[in-house]
Amino acid sequence: MGKASRDKRDIYYRKAKEEGWRARSAFKLLQIDEEFNIFQGVKRVVDLCAAPGSWSQVLSRQLYLPAKSSAESKEGDVPLIVAIDLQPMSPIEGVIQVQGDITNARTAQLVIIHFDGSKADLVVCDGAPDVTGLHDMDEFVQSQLILAGLTIVTHVLKEGGKFIAKIFRGKDTSLLYSQLKLFFPTVTFAKPKSSRNSSIEAFAVCENYSPPEGFHPRDLHRLLEKVGSPSGGSHLDCSSGWLEGPNKVYIPFLACGDLTGYDSDRSYPHPKEADGSSYQSMDPVQPPIAPPYKRALELKKASAQSIRDA
Repeated sequence: MGKASRDKRDIYYRKAKEEGWRARSAFKLLQIDEEFNIFQGVKRVVDLCAAPGSWSQVLSRQLYLPAKSSAESKEGDVPLIVAIDLQPMSPIEGVIQVQGDITNARTAQLVIIHFDGSKADLVVCDGAPDVTGLHDMDEFVQSQLILAGLTIVTHVLKEGGKFIAKIFRGKDTSLLYSQLKLFFPTVTFAKPKSSRNSSIEAFAVCENYSPPEGFHPRDLHRLLEKVGSPSGGSHLDCSSGWLEGPNKVYIPFLACGDLTGYDSDRSYPHPKEADGSSYQSMDPVQPPIAPPYKRALELKKASAQSIRDA
């Protein structure tokens, strides 16, 4: 599918390039903020699995740049944004990049160092594995990624803070919801309008971080394994997709974004240029600078060259 065709079939892909976003996912975070006001009062943010940087861009534009340009801002009042990913990404104004693994608790220590010992007001994570199309497998791997993010959260998020993470909806969604509820009194699964209906993705919006009394981050996985019924009895049985009887879990689910706005599953005609000329598709704002598939492309190119030289 060519760029012009994709511009027509994916309005958010087109708008992302027109507005200077590195990826269409920027609109998802903006729409979550419209519904939940997650940026209010935020001074320190951690962006997990940040590359290629669209969510870091949103954080920079919504938090850092307005504070920097404000005539009333003083030194030390500018929000601090730390972005973490295994892959490097091009610089973004106001964003400190840490190349690290979110499954390693040492990464949390690097964040705390940048915060001078303080903790974050908000942690966001738009990370996802390379999907296989096998929903059960994709959902499981994604849930493990979220729990890895939760490991970082327990080290760096202050009490009362917020955690936003991508999830894949499936039969074990109830279990993930119950695990997040151990740390956040308010958990809502949200579906931004820019997220395609055909996609199983949604976002867990977790508010008011409140770890159990006496909790230590090293006890996280032991605590998660003990998630049981509301009475503390048997473990959750999510094999049927939704719990029954006394173990029934009702998950708040909300569609967010302007309902009169663009539909991510609809095709829109290309706009006409002011001079009447045809629409010219734009290049992506920032291609990956070190994509995981780079080595594969190099091998393919070398193989083609050797065939031509033979």
